[in-house]
Amino acid sequence: MNAPAIKILVVDDEQPIRKLLRAGLATQGYVIIDAPNGRTALEEMANSAPDLVVLDLGLPDIPGQDLLKRWRAEGNSVPIVILSSRTDEAGIVEALDLGADDYVPKPFGVNELIARIRVALRHRLQQQGEKPVFQTGALSVDLVRRIVRVDGAEVKLSPKEYEILRTLVQYAGKVLTHNFLMKQVWGEVQDVQYLRVYVRQLRQKIEPDPEQPRYIRTETGVGYRLSEAD
Repeated sequence: MNAPAIKILVVDDEQPIRKLLRAGLATQGYVIIDAPNGRTALEEMANSAPDLVVLDLGLPDIPGQDLLKRWRAEGNSVPIVILSSRTDEAGIVEALDLGADDYVPKPFGVNELIARIRVALRHRLQQQGEKPVFQTGALSVDLVRRIVRVDGAEVKLSPKEYEILRTLVQYAGKVLTHNFLMKQVWGEVQDVQYLRVYVRQLRQKIEPDPEQPRYIRTETGVGYRLSEAD
């Protein structure tokens, strides 16, 4: 028996974008449900139970952030990928802090969006059955024994460096904002420079080339993303 098709709810007030996404995502075997506004999106979420949502923030009736806030408050953990203007950095950060899984800036390429959708879907599956050892490239993190290795050699991290890496591993492939990371590691928001210093130290210990990081990627003005598990 074939697995049921993955349903994606596309929420965007621009009809050409919905048409583009319907055509592009359908080629990957996804079933597309679209909504031109927030009110319809709420109805489709309740009635269609999508497996993932592609959400525009600038909707005509209900802001995308409000939809996101409502769904997360209801305990809905469906992966949500944000579509946003490149200049809407504050909106992107807010959406990620509210629980969005990723974002793709407008204008965007369909292939990039498809790749981000796959990451978000895989991340949700990984959360449902997390493995004790995370591996990406030459980097491995044993979350049970708290051992970090690069090319098989153990790397000694400070407690804060390890907590930053552990949090990134927990959400591998997902963008984590500066504020989210600081709250997870320090319990409160610090000066962002404080976080950057620790990330720089961490890169010095785990990256083949700290100046061109392979594992901990910077999302400019937003936060960091750890490469997905192999």
